[in-house]
Amino acid sequence: MRRFALSGLLAVSLCSAAVADEVTIATVQGEATLPANPGRVAVMDVAALDTLAALGVQPVGRPDQLYVDYLPQVMEAAPAGTLHEPDLEALAGLAPDLIVVGGRSATQLASVSRVAPAIDMTIGTDLLADAKARLEAYGTLFGKEAEAEALAGALDRNLAALQAAGEGQTALVVMTNGPKMSSYGRGSRFGWVFDATGLAEAVKGLDAATHGDAISHEFIAEANPDWLIVIDRGAAIGEEGQTAEATLRNALIEGTTAWQRGQVVYLDPSETYISAGGHTSLSDSLDRLAEALLD
Repeated sequence: MRRFALSGLLAVSLCSAAVADEVTIATVQGEATLPANPGRVAVMDVAALDTLAALGVQPVGRPDQLYVDYLPQVMEAAPAGTLHEPDLEALAGLAPDLIVVGGRSATQLASVSRVAPAIDMTIGTDLLADAKARLEAYGTLFGKEAEAEALAGALDRNLAALQAAGEGQTALVVMTNGPKMSSYGRGSRFGWVFDATGLAEAVKGLDAATHGDAISHEFIAEANPDWLIVIDRGAAIGEEGQTAEATLRNALIEGTTAWQRGQVVYLDPSETYISAGGHTSLSDSLDRLAEALLD
């Protein structure tokens, strides 16, 4: 009887250990139950690389080009395809325990799942909430809950200081691409700017599509925002050509309240366009907005 009891207790203990070795986290595709603290992780999304780096997680695989220069430690990982097209053969050669996709690589979730378990950690248009949700999930997955909680607390403090700074003022969020311009409102990929600052939309009802609403100098002059928040797409992807400042420098725009008061904020192109929602990129963007709005 005693031998049976001990055997049963051992079986229960082994089952408990097995359960303890798994964690359940939130992903874009719903909850996923995974082995805790995977040792070899290939990460094919820059925002994910950013947040994992902030937590001290070093990947074994990455996209061949990151378009950002503030993640030198990540470059030690092996290249495994592009942001849009992971290289399945290269990934297989890395023998990852887990593959993380998101954003531009999210469409390849099914393909990379043939190599190893994979999760989609895309950060969507609700960027502030998604960024914190991904941070919490990574903390749980890698046993870094305390570190994730500390980083989330720092973000919350930055947001609390910033969110009322723009109240009673208006803004246009403008992305330039050489001589072309588009604008984004709430619900778009850059709509988080309004949520973070308390600034109101100078023009409501803008298209929330990925590419925004095409606009002109006349459009900006008519909107006459108190603030212009600017992202230079060409600079973000390393293209040569007309800069955002050169595109905006026009008599019509120079007559706006934003230009006259020196209230034109150029967000870091790569951090806003490529790694948006990563912990470091979001922190830097909030700092830049706070420096302008709380001056």
